[in-house]
Amino acid sequence: MSETKLPALAAIVGESRVLTAPADMAPYLTDWRGRYTGSALCVVLPASADEVARVVSRCAEAGVAVVPQGGNTGLVGGATPQSDMRAGGRGEVVLCLTRMKRIRAVDVANNTITVESGCTLREVQDAAAAVGRLFPLSLAAEGSATIGGNLSTNAGGVQVLRYGNMRELTLGLEVVLADGRIWDGLRGLRKDNTGYDLKQLFIGAEGTLGIITAAVLKLFPRPQTRATAWIAIVDPAAAVTLLGRLRERFGERVSGCEIVGRSALELVLRHIPGARAPLPRPHLWQVLVELSDAQADAGLQTQLEGALSAESDAGLVMDAAVAKSEAQAEAFWQLRENISEAQRVEGFSIKHDVALPLSRLAEFIARADTALAQAFSGVRVVCFGHIGDGNLHYNLSKPDFQDNTLFVAQTREVNRIVHDLVHELGGSISAEHGLGQLKREEILRYKSVVEMDMMRRIKQALDPDGMFNPGKLL
Repeated sequence: MSETKLPALAAIVGESRVLTAPADMAPYLTDWRGRYTGSALCVVLPASADEVARVVSRCAEAGVAVVPQGGNTGLVGGATPQSDMRAGGRGEVVLCLTRMKRIRAVDVANNTITVESGCTLREVQDAAAAVGRLFPLSLAAEGSATIGGNLSTNAGGVQVLRYGNMRELTLGLEVVLADGRIWDGLRGLRKDNTGYDLKQLFIGAEGTLGIITAAVLKLFPRPQTRATAWIAIVDPAAAVTLLGRLRERFGERVSGCEIVGRSALELVLRHIPGARAPLPRPHLWQVLVELSDAQADAGLQTQLEGALSAESDAGLVMDAAVAKSEAQAEAFWQLRENISEAQRVEGFSIKHDVALPLSRLAEFIARADTALAQAFSGVRVVCFGHIGDGNLHYNLSKPDFQDNTLFVAQTREVNRIVHDLVHELGGSISAEHGLGQLKREEILRYKSVVEMDMMRRIKQALDPDGMFNPGKLL
């Protein structure tokens, strides 16, 4: 799309909503980690599904690719346009959906909320809370991450153990297709066997099949009480065992279970103002557990204290602190949520977002730690994640800047050790961040030819000209 054709987009969304100046476009062209920087003909900010459809139609006519973007908090370059060289002269338009922020409907009786994709996760949480309901997805970036991005990456977060990821939390979608048509699939039904479940094609597709403009999401009873504990355990195997015992005892009231390695906690204590260690002595491994209940008088804190006392007597728990107030519980969660931000302060790391069967999680950590220490002397492992669903964030770096620069340059060799082991143990090399640009080629090593062929055929059927988010996922 040449400069002379840009006014056609301004006629759709308004002149001030088509950004062309380099300084204005810059925030949209680099990912959150600063790893990828691309180029774009312009950045367009539509305010409705109709405007999105008209922009897509105009870009299709001009043969220009469209890169959908929400809060730009992704970690794999999935919402960042390609460089001019990679774009092959075709040109790309960044379509930022953050102006699409309407809460379209709240159906309390049906326990659903219909929202536009530019709403931040926190805005949806607040809208649910205003009617006494819970939207349970919770992420560190919830103040800026948008629902569209959460859907496009099938986000999980810290409560997936109880409520599931975005696939489980979504009942219907509204999607703009590559030919500019709008598919209205905004159904609030929990049972609908009238053909293919089309919404699932777009959830987790990273904007490569269509542009999600709105969604019908599930709501749940709002918990009236919770109990939160920071627990020291000897190793990851003990964490898995503890989770199993807590679930046997408390069932679905176990709403969160996070594992945090010592190096991860130390980064937060070093770099996040106000962070305080929850236990008097350092430990190699910790677990953050939360129970919740819709009953205000459920007695969860007393029950959790009793359970941890019993597990301490059995030798499974080394030490524990049960939050005595909401403020203390929130402080515990901030320690977990700020790990990525703290690690970012010290520069680049080789990040892995992997999923494993719970039964193989401890084996993965032990074998990966050993293999990496043998191959790369002095490597620092920052391991944490959602142990409830087997999702680990396994990040690697070296403390010294120069050593780390050389280490990061060996990302391919590091990935081979980590990803091959994940694959051997029946896991996935991408749990909740997506593939984006980061793992687009890497995935070819682990998915079968048949599986990749099916994915390409779906892409061809829905986006035959490859205009949506090129260079990502496929």
